[in-house]
Amino acid sequence: MAPAQLSPVGRVEKVLLPTDGSTYSIGAEKIAIELCAQHEAKLHVISAIIRYTETGFMGPQADEEMEKKAAAHLADVERRALEAGVEVTVDLLEGDDPYEVIVDTARSFAADLIIMGRRGRRGLARLMLGDATAKVIGHAPCGVLVVPEEAEMWKSMVLATDGSRYSDAAAVTAAELAKPTGSLIGVLSVKVPSHSERRQNEARPIVERVVDFLGQQGLRAEGIVAEGVADETIIRVARERKACLIVLGSFGRTGIGQILFGSKAERVINASKGSVLVVRGG
Repeated sequence: MAPAQLSPVGRVEKVLLPTDGSTYSIGAEKIAIELCAQHEAKLHVISAIIRYTETGFMGPQADEEMEKKAAAHLADVERRALEAGVEVTVDLLEGDDPYEVIVDTARSFAADLIIMGRRGRRGLARLMLGDATAKVIGHAPCGVLVVPEEAEMWKSMVLATDGSRYSDAAAVTAAELAKPTGSLIGVLSVKVPSHSERRQNEARPIVERVVDFLGQQGLRAEGIVAEGVADETIIRVARERKACLIVLGSFGRTGIGQILFGSKAERVINASKGSVLVVRGG
């Protein structure tokens, strides 16, 4: 398949930032503002108030205090975004489940990207209430970037690809994210031992194809072919390269594509010292 078949689309023009005002949202807020400033993108910041009963879980007074605190934090994020020259809107929403609020807002806002915080190293991010991140990744109409508290804007990233159209979507998004900073992109294809010899032999041509595409976009890219279990190899290569960002397609032909749910997602998101972006395939 020729490099030209990767279409250079995937602009980042609208970013959705859900925040709960905790320390776990600090990195996501920072990266969202920086990214929107770089891409001249619109930023929509939301917080969700989840009510368990008609009077609230802890009563009307607690609800009112929670709303005031959330509104104050939204105002602070709005101020910081405006100071960075970012066009921003904020919204305090109510719902039964935080992931539904996020996904519904992403659809109505026509978001190109959702940026969410990661809670420590113990599990998938728990945003606002409950384990929302995995559900958001599964149901969102766009890519989801999961960001640790001490996140840095990426000078180097690893793009994992298996040659599928979902990985192509990830490559196009990685190119768009790398353009403002000229980030070095390590293009990784994993030779999984359990796969057939034919599948394993495809790894090098897949990498070369994507490296060619990125070069046509004026970007720096290096091809990497490594052998091992997909998620473990992605983590290892990212660490070796001190990558601040790992980019993956949402579904693919190999174990990379199955990273969306379950233990593989937890291992990659939690083991990565940097951010992890799961790109929605076409």
